[in-house]
Amino acid sequence: MLRDPERVATALGWFSIGLGLAQLASPRGVSRLIGVSESEENRKTMLAIGMREIASGVGILTQSQRAPWVWSRVAGDAMDLALLGRGLNSRHTDRNRLAAATAAVVGVTLLDYLTSHQLSRRSNGHAATQARQDRGIQVDKTITVARPPEEVYRFWRDFSNLPRFMAHLESVQVLDDRRSRWKANAPAGTTVEWDAEIVEDREGESIAWRSLQHADVHNWGSVRFSPAPGDRGTEVRVQLRYEPPGGTLGAIVAKLFGEEPGQQVAGDLRRFKQVLELGEVVHSDASVHRGMHPAQPSDRAPLAQNTQGGM
Repeated sequence: MLRDPERVATALGWFSIGLGLAQLASPRGVSRLIGVSESEENRKTMLAIGMREIASGVGILTQSQRAPWVWSRVAGDAMDLALLGRGLNSRHTDRNRLAAATAAVVGVTLLDYLTSHQLSRRSNGHAATQARQDRGIQVDKTITVARPPEEVYRFWRDFSNLPRFMAHLESVQVLDDRRSRWKANAPAGTTVEWDAEIVEDREGESIAWRSLQHADVHNWGSVRFSPAPGDRGTEVRVQLRYEPPGGTLGAIVAKLFGEEPGQQVAGDLRRFKQVLELGEVVHSDASVHRGMHPAQPSDRAPLAQNTQGGM
């Protein structure tokens, strides 16, 4: 397996262009280098291969979907191997040079195949992720917190703080700088778990994430921190998409149990505001419990307001 197929694809693109330019500039010289005759037929063949190589290289370097263009290199490699094999049966070839050229093409073919295969798998994975996003539930909520953006960002970025205000979240285990493991309560007394990775992290501005494979709940989202108008602190905007357990049926059941996702996020943001501004969550009985899983805040809490949805 290749560690970074995108990087390898870029290298193959430039290699393809360089080889193509050499074949166009000196077709007979390249023929002599690989041990085949410098006949007019071979000159024309080399020119055609050179144009093919340049086209493949430009496609790899300029197109967002690289896999088809790397696959075109695999097809070209197969044709080249067939031509080299035919050359081995000719009396007008340098067998040693031709064997070396054939071995080199076999190596490049293997690299082309591995790269195209991994790029195709990645592309299919992105397509599946996009399909999940298209059919998932979307939530968009905003709240104003009377703290500067840098402070609000730092608190959220420390994922160990999240269970303090996210009522359904049991725990977040940080695995490394970008990956974490989440466990949350679900309807009917069940729990769900998933691993997530950060895909965007701009200090003081935004955090974006997505769940990894085999998640109980596939989800994608972002939280953005921007200065609030009138120097009133920070406007926190949460955008979330997720595919509930059980799909559409699971979403209906969740709503029947009073677990409507927009209300969940709005409540979490109200508690987040309280933790940042008061240092704790105000419960419905107006008592204060620092660092515990909270119930819905009381309407009497003066700071539990300013939450609004946006789409």
